[in-house]
Amino acid sequence: MALFLALAGGLAAQPKTLLDQAFDRLYNFDFKPAQEILDQQIQLAPSDPLPLSVKAASHLFSELYRLKILELDFFTDDDKVVDRRALVPDPAVRRAFLQSLEDAKRLANARLAVRPNDPDALFALCMATGLETDYAALVERRRFGSFSLSRKNQVYARRLLALDPPVADAYMTFGTVEYVVGSLPFFLRWLVRFDQISGSKQKGIEELELVARRGRYYGPLARMMLGVIYIREKRPEKAEELLLGLAAEFPRNPLFRKELVRVGRMAHPKGAARAK
Repeated sequence: MALFLALAGGLAAQPKTLLDQAFDRLYNFDFKPAQEILDQQIQLAPSDPLPLSVKAASHLFSELYRLKILELDFFTDDDKVVDRRALVPDPAVRRAFLQSLEDAKRLANARLAVRPNDPDALFALCMATGLETDYAALVERRRFGSFSLSRKNQVYARRLLALDPPVADAYMTFGTVEYVVGSLPFFLRWLVRFDQISGSKQKGIEELELVARRGRYYGPLARMMLGVIYIREKRPEKAEELLLGLAAEFPRNPLFRKELVRVGRMAHPKGAARAK
């Protein structure tokens, strides 16, 4: 629990804006209330692109949850990750998702035309391109098509890290790509190349841990990703510790409680899980 308190400290220190409240609802998987809060923020600041990117995130998370893609065994079972059988996206959610992305990009680019280093506009574009990449890879199963989208995402992430101060959430992009590329077979790593990405799984973990400590919006997402990684790396006790924290911070999220029981059995195969 001490690790959870340390990781949660950075987010807790921030004032709770409407955007923070929307993220809290999002991580609790209260998707409709999250979207209602975001609609309030959009009405208050119609030229701000960031709430629209977050609204796109709420659509994507709701779809990933419905399709059971967010469950740990989807990412820890390579057969499921590469399964080419088509999922069936909800067409209404897809339309809403793509519309939010388009609106976010339009507003962000308009703001950057006036202020090239506007952090909210850059973060909105970084989030939007990351969401687009995830939808292509996880829902549409366009693996290689998602790599070109990922390159765009990295451009915005680098610009965020070049700001003064840098935006720690941008390390989410690089930590994830480092670990994924590092997990590919050698012949695929040779074909799939990214600038300034070495394919180091350890570097990827360290960058995700940085986001877990210091990220304002992506901290819980980084902990979710680290939980997946720790299971893949045969460290279930570390995954259990992170899930304990996530379940305590987001008690309405049913997936965290479900996965905590499963991971507890892995971490304590000869005894009861620490929490249910």
